Amino acid sequence: MPRDLPLTNGRFYVNFDRQYCIRDIYYPCCARENHSAGHKFRFGLWVDGTFSWMGPDWEPRLDYSWESLLTHVVAENPGAGIRLHFSDAIDFIEDIYIKRIEIFNLLPVKRDVRLFFHQDFHIYETAESDTAYYDPDEDSIIHYKKDRYFLMGGMRDGRPGLDQFTTGIKEFRKLEGAWRDAEDGVLAGNTIAQGSVDSAVGFHTELPPSGQKTLYYWMTAGFDYETASALAGKLKEAGPEFFLDRTDRYWRAWVNKEPLNLSSLPPKLRNLFKRSLLIMRTNVDSGGAILAAQDYDTIQFAKDTYGYVWPRDSALICHALDRAGFGGISRKFFEFCRGLLEEGKERNGYFLHKYMADGCLGSSWHPWFLNGKKQLPIQEDSTGLVLWALWKHYEIFRDIEFILGLYGPVVVRCADFMCRYIHPELGLPMPSYDLWEEEWGIHTYTCSAVHAGLMAAEKFALLFEESERAEKYRKAALGIKSAMERHLYHPDEKRFLKGIYPREDGTYEKDRRVDASTHAPFYFGLYDAGDERIEGTMRAIMEKLRVGKDGGFARYEGDKYYLDPARSGGIPGNPWFICTLWVAQWQIARARTREELDEGLRSLEKIAGRARPSGVLAEQIDPLTDEPISASPLTWSHATLVSAILEYLKKIEEIEVCPTCGQPLYKVRA
Repeated sequence: MPRDLPLTNGRFYVNFDRQYCIRDIYYPCCARENHSAGHKFRFGLWVDGTFSWMGPDWEPRLDYSWESLLTHVVAENPGAGIRLHFSDAIDFIEDIYIKRIEIFNLLPVKRDVRLFFHQDFHIYETAESDTAYYDPDEDSIIHYKKDRYFLMGGMRDGRPGLDQFTTGIKEFRKLEGAWRDAEDGVLAGNTIAQGSVDSAVGFHTELPPSGQKTLYYWMTAGFDYETASALAGKLKEAGPEFFLDRTDRYWRAWVNKEPLNLSSLPPKLRNLFKRSLLIMRTNVDSGGAILAAQDYDTIQFAKDTYGYVWPRDSALICHALDRAGFGGISRKFFEFCRGLLEEGKERNGYFLHKYMADGCLGSSWHPWFLNGKKQLPIQEDSTGLVLWALWKHYEIFRDIEFILGLYGPVVVRCADFMCRYIHPELGLPMPSYDLWEEEWGIHTYTCSAVHAGLMAAEKFALLFEESERAEKYRKAALGIKSAMERHLYHPDEKRFLKGIYPREDGTYEKDRRVDASTHAPFYFGLYDAGDERIEGTMRAIMEKLRVGKDGGFARYEGDKYYLDPARSGGIPGNPWFICTLWVAQWQIARARTREELDEGLRSLEKIAGRARPSGVLAEQIDPLTDEPISASPLTWSHATLVSAILEYLKKIEEIEVCPTCGQPLYKVRA
């Protein structure tokens, strides 16, 4: 089930599914150690002898508070005569998760209400060897294994503590767990359980006729009992509202720190722009890693998740954040990249497939040995785009001392590798995997990214007065561009090919499938958006990859990834947000008048219309229902939207000028 409400402070991370159940709890590193392993943490309510779990009976409406990472969730159960308002947050400093529950009595009679919270921890992502126990000193439930401690407590009627609790056994001899014990409104009070365990806590309150009450539930995380207990002590001393309020104010200040003029955007796009920045921030680890996604349900595909750093994705995300003024995040990521290239790791100047948030090498399906031969299992576009994004970062912030520390370890090492990794006959980069991680060959997207990386390296070399090195990089880049025109451009079809695949006999096979990634020669600066080669390429994408009249664009012809087999014959593939946004970016780039620019704006508005109510953008959408498919939220989707909107605003600045003085009538930065 796709996730709709991620929360984090860069160490502690909580994610909710569409039924408003916690499904992901990461600590102390984003995307590593999911201590719920995707299992459901339930919330239920007992009133007037009737019990119901949060779900279909309640139809929760999931959203965030205005310009904040404080949630705003409303759920009503007409049959129970109860409406609930929730606010969730992870404190931006401390490893504390807090839920505020406002209970509204919809009936003119006094009511006895009991709230139940169920914890289904799988600490270190396994159910074995956990312990759950009631701590009388804290009047809380604690789950622990080794050096991971989680403390659950709360407050009702101004008093901290629990009214009910129990611990239980789950996933063993058909035992379902402690959550079943809540359904009669009374918990058994079992004080400790070990092995595969869960727990439940309960809070009582009395609702006045047509009145309301506010309760709080919290979870603290630490490496030991003392840390988790100390955080609970801070909560009791300062009160949960103190932490909710300061976190709400922090995120409002964070998202509005740059004086961006968004007045030319329709309100829905204006809101989605800021929401995207906040959602992107939830996938940034405190150590500098930028994660693709943290939706644990993707583990159903090949028993792995999107919780990794793909250097290509992260470079493009950094570029969006830099343009929006959040260069601090990018600087930490580029330092993270330097760590990946340190002595004892990848010494030859390239990035491998993907990495964990702590910098360790991630899982991969790209082999080192194929068809009886050794190969380098890389996606070379990742290496090129890190350099490209780094130069774009420097152009914005001019932080030359920061760049100096990366010049040798990252820029020179990577650029030298890209100069070496050239096919001797074709003059193109040697084969590597495409950005979709599927095909081994020479691809238009990869070649464009390598060209962009080498051109960035040339500029860095000139900045540091290394003219010979700069000439070397420039010559390699221009050679790639010339070879692309010979081997990857199809003059008869007037478009760039997806790629070519060298054969054993020295010839190569052309991949003529239309692929949205062939927008790259325009986007990475090889050609102007109005160049006839780009026009032909983009027209082919719009003709062959459109899914329905307004449904967006697929990756390439015949894409089967997450495609419902029942629909495989009628469409090229599921629509992807990034592919649809690439078309919008081209429409924006080629516009010369406000009327032409409106075409790009309409594309952006259609994308906004397919976001979740919380603003979340998934990787793909169902072509018939617009429901999210695959990882949700996907950081790359939000980053591409942010970039596209900023490109739209910049184009307005270029188009709308005073006829007398030639100065812009609109400025992106107020």
